[in-house]
Amino acid sequence: MYTASDLRKGLKLEIEGDPYIVVDFQFVKPGKGQSLYRTKMRNMLSGNMFERTFRSNDKFKKAPLEERSMQFLYSQGEEYHFMDNENYEQLFITSKQLGENVNFLTDNMNVQVLMFDGQPIDVTLPISVNLRVTKADPWAKGDTSGTDTKPVTVETGYELQVPPFVNEDDLLQIDTRTGEYMTRVKD
Repeated sequence: MYTASDLRKGLKLEIEGDPYIVVDFQFVKPGKGQSLYRTKMRNMLSGNMFERTFRSNDKFKKAPLEERSMQFLYSQGEEYHFMDNENYEQLFITSKQLGENVNFLTDNMNVQVLMFDGQPIDVTLPISVNLRVTKADPWAKGDTSGTDTKPVTVETGYELQVPPFVNEDDLLQIDTRTGEYMTRVKD
């Protein structure tokens, strides 16, 4: 069991049968009365955000979450199929549940899948992925607009800004947390 004093950013707890993650919180000590904890929380099943205030004596259940190591196999329409690395069980996660993570999934990538009551609710990707550039417009030499980047498209269909020396068929390392270019990778 957690108490309100345990609240912090990233804490996962269960409220009314659903798993929630604390996105932001603030401790408030008014002049009179009990201290309060103002939180901003996200429902891990629906993705809905809401704000809620708790008193210092409120208690919460720890969310029964399990993390399993899985391998991404393939996508079929809006479904992304994964295989458990231990028991070879297969399951799928919708693109809505994956969110921005669909931009970085490559075949046979190992990921951590967060499970709640046997259902997948979130995927944690490696910090960086290597993706090949499929479309890169040539950089206009002498362009003095002040921006030293150009847009490119990688093999997953994701578009990002990169330095002007990046060409088609280059392999790029991309940060999965921010979606930004990190470096060019030698083949």
